[in-house]
Amino acid sequence: MTVTFFVPRDSGALALGAEKVARTLQDEIVARNLDARIVRNGSRGMYWLEPMVEVETPSGRVAYGPVKPSDLASLLDTGMAEGRTHPLWLGLTEHLPFLAKQTRLTFARCGITDPVSLDDYRAHDGLKGLEKALALSPLEIVTQVTESGLRGRGGAGFPTGIKWKTVLDAAGERKYIVCNADEGDSGTFADRMIMEGDPFVLIEGMTIAGIAVGATKGYIYTRSEYPHAIAVMNEALDIARKAGVLGASVLGSAHAFDIEVRVGAGAYVCGEETALLESLEGRRGIVRAKPPLPAHKGLFGKPTVINNVISLASVPVILDKGAAFYKDFGMGRSRGTIPLQIAGNVRYGGLFETAFGLTLGEIVDDIGGGTATGRPVKAVQIGGPLGAYFPRELFDTPFDYEAFAARDGLIGHAGLVVFDNSVDMLKQARFAMEFCAVESCGKCTPCRIGSTRGVEVVDRIAANIEPEKQIAVLTDLCNTMKFGSLCALGGFTPYPVMSALTHFPEDFRPAPVAQAAE
Repeated sequence: MTVTFFVPRDSGALALGAEKVARTLQDEIVARNLDARIVRNGSRGMYWLEPMVEVETPSGRVAYGPVKPSDLASLLDTGMAEGRTHPLWLGLTEHLPFLAKQTRLTFARCGITDPVSLDDYRAHDGLKGLEKALALSPLEIVTQVTESGLRGRGGAGFPTGIKWKTVLDAAGERKYIVCNADEGDSGTFADRMIMEGDPFVLIEGMTIAGIAVGATKGYIYTRSEYPHAIAVMNEALDIARKAGVLGASVLGSAHAFDIEVRVGAGAYVCGEETALLESLEGRRGIVRAKPPLPAHKGLFGKPTVINNVISLASVPVILDKGAAFYKDFGMGRSRGTIPLQIAGNVRYGGLFETAFGLTLGEIVDDIGGGTATGRPVKAVQIGGPLGAYFPRELFDTPFDYEAFAARDGLIGHAGLVVFDNSVDMLKQARFAMEFCAVESCGKCTPCRIGSTRGVEVVDRIAANIEPEKQIAVLTDLCNTMKFGSLCALGGFTPYPVMSALTHFPEDFRPAPVAQAAE
């Protein structure tokens, strides 16, 4: 019987040497004349174990890792093909604690299937959501998504069903679906993992959205820094067209829908939906004033649904299993699951999909395992470079949109970056202002000028020049940016600055420089 090995093609795994592992494993298979094949799967999201090699056995898939090319000879000598023990043996993959504790709905296939095998996708419940959607009216599809409680996973948390209903009701001879895959937040990689590890689920979700609102064309807008994701998505799109999943007749129905990948230059502001539309139309990415909303006048002036990758990738399971099934997970107004991306100075960094409701302490200490350095955790930034810093005193906060908002925080794209007690929060506040200054599109004064002045004020605090007065100026400046900026780039920059100032005031009051003895 042919032995099947799995070596990830995910760029996170590739960065850790997965390509060399795959090549060396293939050489060993040939040299040993083994009846074996290698499947290049997506990553399971446990990056401290990558490159992780799996082998299919009668008992299930057995994992080994992290594997170096030089380890493969001894692994095969000791029976890796049969799943036997070795110093790198991890046991059955599904039993690994980090994976076993998860509730994988959106990422159910990621790391399991061959990303560009439509047969593999179908064998693992792929296209069931689309097939069920084709039997419903557009309004019934929108109702299912609305009742599921799905909210935008890109950061804003706006109810997806309401956005779809607005576009469905909007008049227009042509409508569009735009997938925001411009994943630019620090410590986030969920969009990339989906595009590289399970691209068909995004294709399926976008197609369902198109049928729901009457759109026939979709665009995936991503960044040039994601070459592997771009390649996998384009390959999957070609396969989907040839199989009749996309095209003039979706799965033989009367509905037409096709998707195109567009690549941006990586400007952070293009993650904002209207700047993204400007870029997609071939112009410089500058934020548009609202109204009109993109749902009424979006891409090329037509009604447009703009959703994040994870939002769209969550739709197939909702249509397949039903709104009630999805809504059963979570808490309050935060329903379903959320892919936590745990990064920074942390022992177990990776993707952890779970229902809303875990506390921040459970995520950082129990799942993430604390800091990689072994030093105490000082702060966790949640929601990307514009997210607030939470101290340990707030680790009882449940991962929920409203709970975070109540403590002046943002869930954002659910990225968590952990810092130990060696971090200087004054420098982190400066970084936030500098980041905004560099990435600002320049359209509005509070963002363009406020961020530049913010860097200068923080530098004066660091130089111990009237620090109390400068802190008052910084606070006032943040207030102006928060309420006066045109978009979230300038509006959210105060979150990391003010949270650092509020929770770590000692870092903003440097000790006075000792005077030299005369």
